[in-house]
Amino acid sequence: MTTTTADRYPLWESLVLPSRYGRPEVHGIGCEGNRVHFADGTSALDVMSGLWNANLGYGNKAVTAAITDCLNTASYLPLFRGGHRLAEQAATALLGVSGPDHFGRVLFSTSGGAANDVMMKLVRHYQALRGEENRDVVVGLKGSWHGLTYGSFALTGQPLGQDVYRIDRSRVRHVGHEGAGDLIELLAREGDRIAAVVLEPVLGTGAHPVSQELLNSIEELRAQYGFLVIADEVATGFGRTGAYFASQNWPFKPDIMITSKGLTNGTCAASAIVVSHDVCETFEATDAVLFHGETQAGSPTSCAAVIATIAEMERLDAVALAQKLSLKLDALLEEISAHPKVVETRGLGCFRGIQLSVPSDALTAAARRRGLIVQPGTDFIMLVPALTFTDEEFEELADGLRAALDEI
Repeated sequence: MTTTTADRYPLWESLVLPSRYGRPEVHGIGCEGNRVHFADGTSALDVMSGLWNANLGYGNKAVTAAITDCLNTASYLPLFRGGHRLAEQAATALLGVSGPDHFGRVLFSTSGGAANDVMMKLVRHYQALRGEENRDVVVGLKGSWHGLTYGSFALTGQPLGQDVYRIDRSRVRHVGHEGAGDLIELLAREGDRIAAVVLEPVLGTGAHPVSQELLNSIEELRAQYGFLVIADEVATGFGRTGAYFASQNWPFKPDIMITSKGLTNGTCAASAIVVSHDVCETFEATDAVLFHGETQAGSPTSCAAVIATIAEMERLDAVALAQKLSLKLDALLEEISAHPKVVETRGLGCFRGIQLSVPSDALTAAARRRGLIVQPGTDFIMLVPALTFTDEEFEELADGLRAALDEI
């Protein structure tokens, strides 16, 4: 039977088999607080914070009001060949929580993937300005996730069909996150070609924290070989790991930091590349223009959302909330680690993974039947709750997860 345009489901859903498009049980129709409502009439407690981006829950009134007001007063202003007041204010606010003693400027983009693309251009341009045009290789971690745009897809350290899409990975390398051995060996071979090393503090897939051994080695290696260090905090920023940014607990400071998911509490397509004073000064010394721009990057509405989100993080003391919730997750994961279907638990703060001895689909479905939305992997699930989970919501999560594990 031929499907006609009139009866074909109109939406191309991301990372879904076409045969499974339009399922009412995953077709959202609304959300508030930490719950999502679906077209099949069910509701569920969201233990994914959307896509790890609604760190303060859905429908935060201060963020909503800021965006609404901006639509009436400055619906659109570009950052091409100029700036605007809200972008300057958002950059100042972001530098304030990132560390203005170390970071000097903010470059806005529209997604974590796009921001990684910008970063790869920026680090290569930086090295060229220093007279080292041969430094064009960017190093990521095996198992990492940096996005699915062309540059970030090359940097993503998982086999996701890059060859099918003819992704050029000739100037990208990947090393293990468990220690420094792989990186040391790579630098011994190609140290004069390495422009930057990109680290996710916690790998976005599987919630593997970067090893302390690797972190302890980076600063000396950076000084020896001259590469930049990039903290990809798209997923780990804005309190997710129990610090405003996870890299603030590193034994060194990154040269560039990327943030996105929590930046607008999930309300706008926005990301930011936060650049150190040293890197900024290299561009300033030659008055060099980084050739990049995006129509919607740093739009007034997204900047209003950034300002309001940072203000709400402070008002709610959201980092302290994250630390409190993290302790509860510690206790819950220690308890369920003894379950026969659980291989291990891992992660930091409110960014956790549960490795299973069975495929994750069964547990994801069982959890949903108990009113929970959890992030599925191949043989693991992710727990990424909003920092604003109440005690009652956490107990609902704990009870539902225990019951789901028992069912499978």
